[in-house]
Amino acid sequence: MVFVLSIAMLIVIGWKTAKLQVLDNEVPQKEGDARSLRDQDIIATRGNILDRNGEPLALSTPVTTLTINPREFFAGLKTNPEQANKLNEAFKKLKLNTGDWQKRMKENANKQYLLLARRLPPAQAEEIVALKIKGLRTEEEYKRYYPMGEAGVHLIGLANINDEEGQEVGVEGLEKAYEISLKGTSGSRRVEIDGKGGLVHDLGVTKSAEPGNDLQLSIDSRLQYHAYKVLKEVVTQRGAEAGTAIVLDARSGEVLAMVNQPSWNPNNRTGNAKVLRNSAIVDSLEPGSTIKTFTVTAALESGKFDLNSVLETNPVIIDRRRLKDVGNFGPSKLERIVAKSSNVGAAKIGLEIGHEAMLSVFKRVGFGEDIGIGFPGEASGALPARERWSRGETAALAYGYGLKVTPLQLAQAYLVYANRGLRKPISLLKVNGPVQGAQVIDERIASDVVDMLRQVVSKEAGGTGVRANIPSYSVAGKSGTSWLYIPGKGYDTKNTIAHFAGFVPADDPRVIIVVSITKPQGVEVNGGVVAAPVFSQIAAGAMRILDVPPESPKLSATLPNSNAPVEVSPQSESLPFEELGPIDAGSGGGEQ
Repeated sequence: MVFVLSIAMLIVIGWKTAKLQVLDNEVPQKEGDARSLRDQDIIATRGNILDRNGEPLALSTPVTTLTINPREFFAGLKTNPEQANKLNEAFKKLKLNTGDWQKRMKENANKQYLLLARRLPPAQAEEIVALKIKGLRTEEEYKRYYPMGEAGVHLIGLANINDEEGQEVGVEGLEKAYEISLKGTSGSRRVEIDGKGGLVHDLGVTKSAEPGNDLQLSIDSRLQYHAYKVLKEVVTQRGAEAGTAIVLDARSGEVLAMVNQPSWNPNNRTGNAKVLRNSAIVDSLEPGSTIKTFTVTAALESGKFDLNSVLETNPVIIDRRRLKDVGNFGPSKLERIVAKSSNVGAAKIGLEIGHEAMLSVFKRVGFGEDIGIGFPGEASGALPARERWSRGETAALAYGYGLKVTPLQLAQAYLVYANRGLRKPISLLKVNGPVQGAQVIDERIASDVVDMLRQVVSKEAGGTGVRANIPSYSVAGKSGTSWLYIPGKGYDTKNTIAHFAGFVPADDPRVIIVVSITKPQGVEVNGGVVAAPVFSQIAAGAMRILDVPPESPKLSATLPNSNAPVEVSPQSESLPFEELGPIDAGSGGGEQ
């Protein structure tokens, strides 16, 4: 009986085993594979960001992440107790911030995976791997590197590592805007591991990784570096709070340079990352007297004024407040009103033609609407919309208060005059082929206004922007100064924002440049003194970098050095309503 029962049990066990191994093996096989086969991610390479000439602005370099199997590590201590000291000394030598790794190891002694150090240069990782520490393993990842450093971070942005996927993800700027195109698609490979988590066999790739697409910008890295250097020097010298400079290609509307101060080095991520805000695109400000270019355009369009119209610029009372210019400019034509930046003259024009005529021009050149370049957080500025307009509100609008524009919108608006009334789209990406535009201002009127802008930088005309001149090239532009507006508090009449907007050469423009300096310190803080020299230095470098031939060898002899004293009153730009404060309309003043 015992013999028969034993045989019967063996037959049952044999049958059950055969059934599990051969007939019903799907479930056991699946469970076994789950314990021995793994799918490991293959990280996709993020696409590069390039400048217009193919120079890298952002690229992904291979780095190594160190992980360890704590269970295997402690088992190895029994045969090699010195490996803990060796690993600790290596961390100290390479100055790796791994925290109290030994404490973390003890807390996770029963686990098979622990992150030790992430994104190390391959050479450093190899030095540690050479120690042959039991349980130590490496994982390949990528780290974003930005060759331009702080000079390009506001525009290019940042990509950070995603801890869950090990993939780089755009979090700021164009890295974020073009995330879908840049990130690529991760792949996977099947591996067999042992009970301790160690690799037994690599069974091959199950899905290939697809690298991200490259992104070619319109930026010229040479001009970007140059503009950043000039801006940083001036902001530092003037003790200013911030600064912005933009350079556009006058023919295509491409952004050749866009820089801000203060800045931050994306390759050394310590310090204050709050300065990543790209003020050129996401911040709106009152443009001050740079708006007078569009006011005189509206005046010529209205038919109520022509090039020979004369206005008295003596002080006037508007809504029981006195508006005056610093200088006594006397009877002035439109050309002189622009050259001298007369607030009284601009206010009289605005009151005569009305707010609708001015707003019409403002809208046509792009104020009050998104430029549409797809940059995260892009501001649209603001144009006033009131049912009733006071005289003071209309006057303030004429010389640059009561509306808000971004520096890039201001550059786009001056691009219209560089193209003699033709509005072209702005692009942060490289453009191939000719760019079409729409005629938004009559060509003849635009040309007449450009002639006025040339007088702004004319020494003979005593213009407010003489310091914007550069040797051997003609310049057209407009200076501006506005009081700093603090939301909830009103105007800070002790601090200003200095502007200059223009293009060069005036006859056949190649670049549009806009400069804004916030809270410059010193005795002279107006646009013609602070921002115009920045324009001059950036423009001179742009002509050299873009290889634009000089217009005339004789021209340089008639133009002053941008840093030399100029025979123009430093107070040739005026703040309105002196001693009385800004009017309720949001007007704070024109130029100082």
